[in-house]
Amino acid sequence: MNKKKTAHIISHTHWDREWYMPYEKHHVRLVQLIDALLDKLDGDSEFRSFYLDGQTIILEDYLQVRPENQERLQRHITAGRLLIGPWYILQDAFLTSGEANVRNMQIGHQDAKRYGEVAKIGYFPDTFGLVGQTPQLMQQSGITNVFFGRGVKPTGFNNTVSDDGYESSFSELIWEGPDGSKVLGILFANWYSNGNEVPVDEAEARAFWDRKLADAEKYASTSELLFMNGCDHQPVQLDLPKAIETARKLYPDTEFVHSNFPDYLQAVEQALDNDSLSTVKGELRSQRTDGWGTLVNTASARVYLKQMNQEGQALLEKVAEPLASFAHVLGKEYPHHLFTYAWKTLMQNHPHDSICGCSVDEVHREMVTRFDKSRHVAEAIIDDSKQVIASKVDTSVFASFGEDALPLVAMNTTGWTRSGTISVELDAARLYLREGFTLEETALRMKEVDLAGRVLVDDQGNTLDVTVEDLGLLFGYDLPDDKFRQPYMCRRVKLTFRAEQVPALGLRAYAWVRRAEAAASPVGSSLLRGERVMENELLHVEIAGDGSFSLTDKATGRVYRDLGVYENTGDIGNEYMYKQPEGEAALTTKGLPARISVLENTPYRASIQIAHDWEIPASADAKLDEEQRALVYYPERKAQRSRETVTLKLRTIVSLERGGRGVHIETTIDNQAKDHRVRALFPTDLSASVHHVDSMFEIPVRDNVPAPEWANPSNTQHQQAFVDVSDSEAGAGLTVANLGLNEYEVLRDGRNTIAITLLRSVGELGDWGLFPTPEAQCLGKHTVRMELIPHSGDGMTSGAYVEAYQFQIPWTVCQTGVHDGAIAPAYAPIQWGSPELAFTSLKMNEETGDLLLRWYNMSDQHAELTLKSEIPHQYFYKTTILEEPREPISSGNSREGLSMRVLPSEIVTVGIRR
Repeated sequence: MNKKKTAHIISHTHWDREWYMPYEKHHVRLVQLIDALLDKLDGDSEFRSFYLDGQTIILEDYLQVRPENQERLQRHITAGRLLIGPWYILQDAFLTSGEANVRNMQIGHQDAKRYGEVAKIGYFPDTFGLVGQTPQLMQQSGITNVFFGRGVKPTGFNNTVSDDGYESSFSELIWEGPDGSKVLGILFANWYSNGNEVPVDEAEARAFWDRKLADAEKYASTSELLFMNGCDHQPVQLDLPKAIETARKLYPDTEFVHSNFPDYLQAVEQALDNDSLSTVKGELRSQRTDGWGTLVNTASARVYLKQMNQEGQALLEKVAEPLASFAHVLGKEYPHHLFTYAWKTLMQNHPHDSICGCSVDEVHREMVTRFDKSRHVAEAIIDDSKQVIASKVDTSVFASFGEDALPLVAMNTTGWTRSGTISVELDAARLYLREGFTLEETALRMKEVDLAGRVLVDDQGNTLDVTVEDLGLLFGYDLPDDKFRQPYMCRRVKLTFRAEQVPALGLRAYAWVRRAEAAASPVGSSLLRGERVMENELLHVEIAGDGSFSLTDKATGRVYRDLGVYENTGDIGNEYMYKQPEGEAALTTKGLPARISVLENTPYRASIQIAHDWEIPASADAKLDEEQRALVYYPERKAQRSRETVTLKLRTIVSLERGGRGVHIETTIDNQAKDHRVRALFPTDLSASVHHVDSMFEIPVRDNVPAPEWANPSNTQHQQAFVDVSDSEAGAGLTVANLGLNEYEVLRDGRNTIAITLLRSVGELGDWGLFPTPEAQCLGKHTVRMELIPHSGDGMTSGAYVEAYQFQIPWTVCQTGVHDGAIAPAYAPIQWGSPELAFTSLKMNEETGDLLLRWYNMSDQHAELTLKSEIPHQYFYKTTILEEPREPISSGNSREGLSMRVLPSEIVTVGIRR
């Protein structure tokens, strides 16, 4: 570098809201930090600026305690001295959904704009790897850069840096997503603290800068050198202007600037020779490393958190938002304020040290409360919305069955036509306490309600197979908008039946009615072919004496064997990384006798229960405690498992539905052991060197065998909805869908077995010190759910991926009355088509009132999106994830609709202007 060097010193703090201390203890330190920062900005014009870690929640957290300082914050933000946004929080990439990331960007922009300009910085300082679609998400947000610390270079214990195995020639690189979007990547090659605590003393400063300048020049492609003045929870360096004066005096050939990200970017972009930069494509997952520092096993730390997150995300983005949108079209106000609150509450659990389960126990206890709070708001929105929708459905077709017909409406918010088994609770009769009867009389009248002679019919009058469970007398209440609460007693029943072909983003009405010929109604045949065999028109399942089972895909003739064996190993690692004791052989349930019984036998579903009482080691031996106290690096630990054993109770329910294309598995684990891991094994016996996995707006292809540098015996990875192993030449594949089980591994066992982590029990946080986490042992009962979906070798074109996505989303069912309505009993307000596209969102824009729909292209080929709306509208338009209004691309003629080309791997958002 012949040009005079410029040292860009950027003041910041990386603010983990909660981690090795509970949230409020970090919160107190945040208030102290911002107090000191504001005093410094007020009193020293030489202290130019400070970056608030890319997350606007810092403003919320501070003002919650210091509301009187809002004007001071505003003044410095307006002056450009406090840079804020673009995110609401810095969330983990692989454990949060694509739509959660979009809401994070939207809400971060929304909050930042209230104060002034949004910092268009793609900031990921300590994210545990980055998803491949990040460049496209940045470009669609008006951001052309990404600053990141992990995913390309090796990072070891306590953030020490290795010098080999770089995938980029410089700390500057071009990062390209699967759709071709490109951003300038800035790798924190010397970490995001390489300019921390700059000395004022000349002797100390010379030693500091001799080392730091050399380190930065080692990786930089230009003479513009980046120094990050801060670290995790780092207080503001108040004497930085003096330290910069010292540096200028000592190094006259280097220009030292108290800089900021926009100025640094401008300088770098002017100096760059893009032809000299490496182009890194796709996911950044630290694959060119020894595999010990990737932190990938945060995907299985405290699995219960991941399950709660999956449920919360699905309810908000896949149920509440679509239903509220439809209800708004029917005249109900769209509750933007409640959605923002629910999303913010959920996203407060999304920072990596939170959702990754790698904090102290107090942190994760508070997370459970936040998950509940967000879910309760979502459920309230769903309840209100479905009542509005159901009240507008024309159920008068059921009037012919008498005055006591009980209609219900099944709503499908998945985005694709759906069939499946539904359970719904109905009030067969109610008696309000306002009627004046004594409680004894009220109860007696409800107990005497006659439930006989009823059948379930669809809107065409066809009788359906149904199981009716009498739930007896129950108390309930209404909360009217215009009067005091209305308590009642009711006679409640639970109906379970199979709903067929419910339209995408639509609904279908049914009714439980009296019919004279009910006793003679035909009943469908059983799916059982013996006590251990189930079969429908697509699949054949046979369970062995040890509880494993074979699955035959009738369409392809492929038989998958030894499915559902459980594996147990020791784990002497921590919340970040799994470490099996050296020399230990894995225990499995292969050959372990199981108690097998039929649990359910109906015309629409059969279920078989499998029970294991499995003796496993009770914990690690005493050496693990010694090694933890001595801070022995986990790959170097020598602890083994104890000789004492405890019983691990496993209860597995394997279910097959009529017409179902997958086998459902529900496993309950009663865990009384510590320091171990439980996985479910699904051998595919398919010839494949790669596999497919669901990630954020993408189905990336990953190698079954890791890079040559990989030394860790374990090669576990992240997933969201599913993992798939396919052999297109053999015309067969197996997709394993899950609910909140984010860790898998394709084993190098000669069978390409898909291993899904169900439970991981550890006793310490890990990282830079000893932080015991006894609750991370996850003692007690845990229930997990999966679906096995065999297919013809292409998960996309066969519909297996759609099945896996639908598995994530619950049905919505609402009881209603017999009434006229503007909506047909089988109805969908929006119709779309494309086998290559995956539907991800339907919501309303707060500023415009427009409906916004989003898809992503699952394929690497162009796709054609067709779209029609029965909702009166002016036109369609294409926009970005920020959902800003654009020029029309179609007329409002609903018969014409829209036909639009979608690029390979493109995330496409379409607005409907009403």
